[in-house]
Amino acid sequence: MRLGRVGAVVGGAAGLAGAITAVGIAQQRRAVAADRALIDPRSAAALSAEPTSRQHRIPTEDGVLLHAEEVGPADAPLTVLFVHGFALSLESFVLQRRALREHFGERVRLVLYDLRSHGRSGHSPSADCTLEQLGRDLYGVLDRLVPTGPVVLVGHSMGGMTIMSFARQHPELFARRQPASIAEAERTQSRATDLAPDGRIRAVALINTSSGELRTVTLGLPSLLARLRGPVLPVLLRRAAKNAALVERGRALGKDLAWLITKRLSFADPDVPPAVVAFCTNLIARTPVDVVADFYPTLMTHDGAEGLRSLLHTPVLILGAEQDALTPLSHSEALTRALPDARLVVVPNAGHLLMLEHPDAVNRPLLELVDSAYPARLTGRRRQA
Repeated sequence: MRLGRVGAVVGGAAGLAGAITAVGIAQQRRAVAADRALIDPRSAAALSAEPTSRQHRIPTEDGVLLHAEEVGPADAPLTVLFVHGFALSLESFVLQRRALREHFGERVRLVLYDLRSHGRSGHSPSADCTLEQLGRDLYGVLDRLVPTGPVVLVGHSMGGMTIMSFARQHPELFARRQPASIAEAERTQSRATDLAPDGRIRAVALINTSSGELRTVTLGLPSLLARLRGPVLPVLLRRAAKNAALVERGRALGKDLAWLITKRLSFADPDVPPAVVAFCTNLIARTPVDVVADFYPTLMTHDGAEGLRSLLHTPVLILGAEQDALTPLSHSEALTRALPDARLVVVPNAGHLLMLEHPDAVNRPLLELVDSAYPARLTGRRRQA
């Protein structure tokens, strides 16, 4: 496979499997052109940037500057903090951002930031491109922008894994409900003693994410290609990272291929608006190939089990897509088994970019979760507003 082709491939659909699925796709460029011709300007406008109240450059412990944005008053009674996924940026939550702003107005503050090496954040040393470090970065954003007050965390894909890493590092920040029975109290006593009774993280939403075992994901490929993905893709990514300049030129020439891969791996609904596919293709393409290579190993070794234990007593919403090729529905179901009190919402005819493919299916339960986390002493006043 030519190096230029590798570059085009790794820019597709969360940057995980293009090197394999690209074979034989080039001849479908006419279909891509037909899709592009159907882009509705109104749909494209709906994905345009949302208003921002304040912007920040937050230094991490190793000197990387993280780009962050706030929407709403700094003294709002509740903050919703979003953590985006692999090869994306804070822009991927544009439709949830709008829904929350329209529903809650000034009563809720939104905080969004770009993960290190993503979006408008600074480039990270390769050695620090780990979920462990992303968990520390999340704590840094929280400490800088939301030092007090209740918080709802929302994570998509690698963002959900980042929350698990953060939860493992800071279990004391997560809310703890009272046990329903003596048996439950005895069963959870050893862990519960480590948790503050009034943790600031009042609720968590996990979208298209996984607690581990991503090496076993087939990406919807035939069995032979799925088996080859494990040993072949890391080699291709390392080669691509070493020749990043050449690869990026190849990606620029492979825009139709990137469109096809994004549509096939990120979405399931054949009627997904072309404007959404274009938006996501451009979003993913802005992630440099060396960043894709840097984060791939930590995704493959991710184990969120300990972090999930910190969430056992926190309200959790799990949103899974029936046809997610990157973090399959079975991974959402595994999260539910680890968190038996969590609410699982399964969206049919949906893929990995659930919040963009079926925004209403995400926004409705997300609004309910945020509403339930609103400080109880203000509930009456809020509902009268």
